[in-house]
Amino acid sequence: MLAIVTPEEMAAIDEAAPEPVEVLIDRAARHVAREAIELMGGVYGRRVTVLAGPGNNGADGRVAAAHLARRGVCVSVVDALDAPESLPFVDLVIDAAFGTGLSRGYLPPLVHDAQPVLAVDIPSGVDGLTGQRLGVPLQAERTVTFAALKPGHILEPGRSLAGEVRVVDIGLDVGRASRHAVEDADVAALVPKRSAEDHKWRSGLRIVGGSVGMTGAAHLAARAAQRAGVGMVQLAMPGAQGNEGPTEAVVLRLPALGWAREALDGLDDRVRAVLVGPGLGNDDPESLLAMLGVAVPLVIDGGGLTAEVAAAVDARRAPTILTPHDGEWLRLGGDGGPDRLERTREFALLHQVTVIRKGPSTVVAAPDGRIRVVTSGTSALATAGTGDVLAGFAAALLAQGSDPFDAATVAAQVHGTAGRLGGPGLIASDLPDSIGSILRNLR
Repeated sequence: MLAIVTPEEMAAIDEAAPEPVEVLIDRAARHVAREAIELMGGVYGRRVTVLAGPGNNGADGRVAAAHLARRGVCVSVVDALDAPESLPFVDLVIDAAFGTGLSRGYLPPLVHDAQPVLAVDIPSGVDGLTGQRLGVPLQAERTVTFAALKPGHILEPGRSLAGEVRVVDIGLDVGRASRHAVEDADVAALVPKRSAEDHKWRSGLRIVGGSVGMTGAAHLAARAAQRAGVGMVQLAMPGAQGNEGPTEAVVLRLPALGWAREALDGLDDRVRAVLVGPGLGNDDPESLLAMLGVAVPLVIDGGGLTAEVAAAVDARRAPTILTPHDGEWLRLGGDGGPDRLERTREFALLHQVTVIRKGPSTVVAAPDGRIRVVTSGTSALATAGTGDVLAGFAAALLAQGSDPFDAATVAAQVHGTAGRLGGPGLIASDLPDSIGSILRNLR
């Protein structure tokens, strides 16, 4: 996994480096020059403009300009503080005006739409901590950053403005980072393996959800859990009108109100995890709160994500995963501020839960303060029911014995990958089969 550090942490890492700053700048500049040559496809006859600021970011750009000039590139350096309104048309613009520490608005000179931009560290005018715009950043085709990602690289709109991000090693120690970005290759080792001695009750799961008119959400969660390898799904629905649900699921019909007693009935050691909330109405808060008493790992999704649940979940002793989108996050009492990673971490620490905070970049936070960020998703997942699939998937991994933080990570990463494969026109019921296929390959 790729380390993620804040601009403040990066400054401390720079300060603690054993080499002089001039050495670090030269290493960074050589990487910038190599990336520039790759983007241009060579050096012969190529023209480059370097937009260089007053700090180390500008120094990286100026030294890179010198390396490029020695290779035969025609290079001009423009002072970012005294730049013209627009830059001449060249083969490449290197944006080395300001790095991740910028805290004020920045208006760069105009660049022709057809001109590629290589950003040094981060597009100037993107907040390195939040990914928010500070002025009008240039759109980069590629960004080369040093030692670790910054939050601004993986949070929108910074993520889109940075283009392809390449992290290069210049000899800085980021081994103590507590935030990491997840890649496809990272999750294979986290997927639970099946034993030759397995039987269906080694990984039983009970799903409580599906109020009247909303049973489809519970069905989707059940199908996702089955495709994720869970041995037995019990589908307990206040809205069940009959034996409805996936053929392979055991359907338990619950009363429309006061359903907690029957939802909890028969929860023996064969049921290894519980999911509550998909398609669940908000007309029985007492029953919902009673579900917090289950002694097995619990995933809370959809209608289960309430302020009352957030206030009471601290008392649980067994692991808990919450799966809010931004609207549900606010309903839980979460802070909606721009520092998405830190606010999610604080919530997970305060309530001692694992959080899958869904979005363009999904933030997975552990109760010990660790953060993993998943960027595999796509806007194709912005359709009804996909969150129910994610919740069923995460609950299935818990039922198979996964660590909650790992279960949340695998679920978010594979769910995003399945959405990316589905593309435009995806509907939630497409996802379970794709998830099953991806997991088979990983296993």
